[in-house]
Formats: sequence, C-alpha cells, structure tokens
Amino acid sequence: MSTTIAKDNPGAVADPTAELARFVAGLAIDDIPASVLDRAEDLFLDWAGSALAGKGARPVESIERYARAMGPADGTAEVLISRRRTSPLFAAMVNAGASHFAEQDDVHNGSVFHPAAVVFPPALAVAQSLGRSGAELLEASVAGYEAGIRIGEFLGRSHYRIFHTTGTAGTIAAAVAVGRLLKLTPEQMLHAIGSAGTQAAGLWEFLRDGADSKQLHTAKAAADGLTAAYLAQDGFTGASHILEGPQGMAAGMSSDADPARLTDRLGQRWALAETSFKFHASCRHTHPAADALLKLVEQHDLAPDDIREVVTHVHQGAIDVLGPVVVPTSVHQAKFSMGTTLGLIAVHRRAGVQEFERDYLAPTVAGFRDKVRMELDTEVDQAYPNRWIGKVSLTTQDGRDLSTRVDEPKGDPGNTLSRPELEDKARRLADFSGAATDDELTQLIRLAWSLRDLDRTPMLLPQNK
Repeated sequence: MSTTIAKDNPGAVADPTAELARFVAGLAIDDIPASVLDRAEDLFLDWAGSALAGKGARPVESIERYARAMGPADGTAEVLISRRRTSPLFAAMVNAGASHFAEQDDVHNGSVFHPAAVVFPPALAVAQSLGRSGAELLEASVAGYEAGIRIGEFLGRSHYRIFHTTGTAGTIAAAVAVGRLLKLTPEQMLHAIGSAGTQAAGLWEFLRDGADSKQLHTAKAAADGLTAAYLAQDGFTGASHILEGPQGMAAGMSSDADPARLTDRLGQRWALAETSFKFHASCRHTHPAADALLKLVEQHDLAPDDIREVVTHVHQGAIDVLGPVVVPTSVHQAKFSMGTTLGLIAVHRRAGVQEFERDYLAPTVAGFRDKVRMELDTEVDQAYPNRWIGKVSLTTQDGRDLSTRVDEPKGDPGNTLSRPELEDKARRLADFSGAATDDELTQLIRLAWSLRDLDRTPMLLPQNK
C-alpha cells in the first residue's frame, strides 16, 4: 500500500517517533490532571468487567489452555478468568484476549482503537509482578493510551479498512505501558516502540468467516508489546523510525498517514479523556444507529412488527467492517451485524450480553435483521471518525416515515456512563460469565476507585486453591 506522508506538514516535528518516545518515557503522575486519572480509574474498572465477561468463551479458553501449556504453572501475575498465577507474559496474553470478547471494552472514536484491551492487561501483569504502586500503574496506563491513540490517528482511515488498529497500534501501546513501568529511558523506549511496531499485525478478513482472530489480535498485541519493552530494557534495539520511516508501518499499512498526529499537543491534550465506554454489547459501528433506533421505538412506542423497513445512514467504516456479516453464524459474529443489533433493540430495547447470547438467532430478531440496510451518508462519513453520528430512517407498516439522529452515542465523553452505571455494567458482565461473585465485584470496585492511593498493585480476585 503506497503512503502519502506529508513531509512538509507544518504541524509535524522533525522526528515524531522519538518525540513521542521522550514524552511517554518521562510522563510522571504529577503531570497528569486529576480528571484524567479519575477517567483512567473508570476505564480500568470497565476493562476488568470486560475481561471477566470473557470467561467460558471458547476462543478465550483456547488461549488460556495454550498459556497453561506454554507458561509457568505459578507466577507473579494473575489470570482473571481462571484466578491462577503465571508469568506476566501469559497473564497479559490471556487477560487481553478475554477483554476483547464480549464487545464491551472501551473505544477511542478518532483512532477507532480499543485501548483498554491492550494497555491494562500487560500493565496490570507487570505492575503486579514488580510490586509497582497503583499510581505507577495509572501513570503507565495513561502513557499507553496517549501513545496508542495517537498512533491509531496517525495511521488513518485507510489503515483501518484492512488492519485491525487495536492489534497494530495496540502492540505499541502495550510496549509503552510496560516500558513506563520498567522505567525505560527515552532511548530504550524508542527501541521498544521499534520492536513493537515490527511485530504489529491484525487483519479484518476474519470477519467473513466468523473466525477467532479478534481475541488473538489483542492477546498477541499485549504479549508482543510486553516482550518489546523487556527486550529494550536489556539493550535490544529496534527501528528508530518504525512509524514514519520509508519502510515503516505507514509505508506498508496506510495511504493517508499524518505524522503530526503522533505528537499532537502532547501534555496538553489528554486523549485518554476522549475515550468512550461501550453501552451496547456489539461492535461500536452499530452503536450510533442502535441509539437512534431506540430513540424512535421509545418515542413512538413501536413493536418490531410495526416496522416495515429500517435504513441506517452510516460512514464508510461501518460498511467496511459490518458489511461482510450478512447472516451471522455465531454470537460473536452477530455483534458485527447491524441488522442483528437493531433487531435486539427493536425486540428488547436493549442489546446487552444476555440479549445477544440468548436471542441473536431468535426468529423475531432474525426477521427484523432482514428489514435493515445500511446506506453511506455524506454528513456521517465526513464527520467520522472524530464524531460517530447516528441517523436512522424507518417506514412503519401503516405507512409512516420516521427518522431521527443521535449526535453523541451513549458512552461518549459528552454522554458518558456515570460511576454507578459503570459499577452496574461491571456487575452484569461478571454475572454473565460467572467469573466473580457480587461481593468480589464490590471489592474490585473499591480497588478501582482507590488505585492511585495503593502502595502496591494488588491481585484483583482471590486465588483458586
């Protein structure tokens, strides 16, 4: 894929990868606004709930069996779904795979990137292993978010059309988070970024088959990023221009890369604070339309049989990602089906983990799925990815034409989830998989809200004996 990196971009710095490495290597807790640290704690709890929801999922358990076979039977970091202890590498791998299954992990709109699934697993594992404080865990996690989001923005829309940004930019985000916990120098951090970038991978083709690659993307991103950071600590070198170099990531993976995004207002703009929570248990590309349809069915008290046809007016990215899924053959593939997600909204007025698990192939949902189609909308497409506008038009059986729009989907920073809503979401996710009791969730919530005050990063759940 040819690239059009603008060398004469006035917003670009001479050596953006090195500048980014210097920033994340030197980031200290006192540099981070309190509001950003609050948000980081919110995102941590949200991630933990998503990771717990992966317990019992076939692809996640497969990764866990692999980790059991290849990794130590005991160690200094915890695997949340099994409560066993192992090495940081394999704990990070399993926890990252688990947290990207239920489709409830966070997303940054502008980069189309799910930071939590690739930042918190390696950061938690290494913080537990090294005995780092909760403040150091947050500091490292913020660094990972800031780097990963900017790299996702740098790679652009053309990258996302083919590559799963959470797997590619996520490998570097993981390396940065771990590198900060290892206290890498700026030079070492640059090498860690180089080694992470050369391993970065993740292709969307798996969606056509309903394959398990999505969990492998996050598992490998977390493990490979951790590996890159530890190697850099030991003197292992990586490409110093892995992002913008003539044979770097942008050259091979993008046609609209913008180096200025790598250093955009470092230390002033906190990209972590722009990250959204997921309200519906489906691909984020379905959420704006789901919110808009929910608004219509509630406003007009519509039952599924009252509706003849639904048109969702979407951006091209939604068509690229959701278009291949016509008739889902698994619950996970159903979460990438616009028609199935809207069918659950029409039938249940909710598209949560329980609704997907129980009814993704139910006749009422499948029947509604066939009424839904996507159309490219110029306004929505031009606003994307910075804004994810939801526009839906529908025709009722009695001939009414109804339409509405949602400019900020539920979970976005301007329409966010409150801490009580986040607590409820985490409890529902743990209950869904049976991964933790309500009392254990109460303790985990207490830990999340006091992370920055903890002298040592604890285990989140009691160990199985």
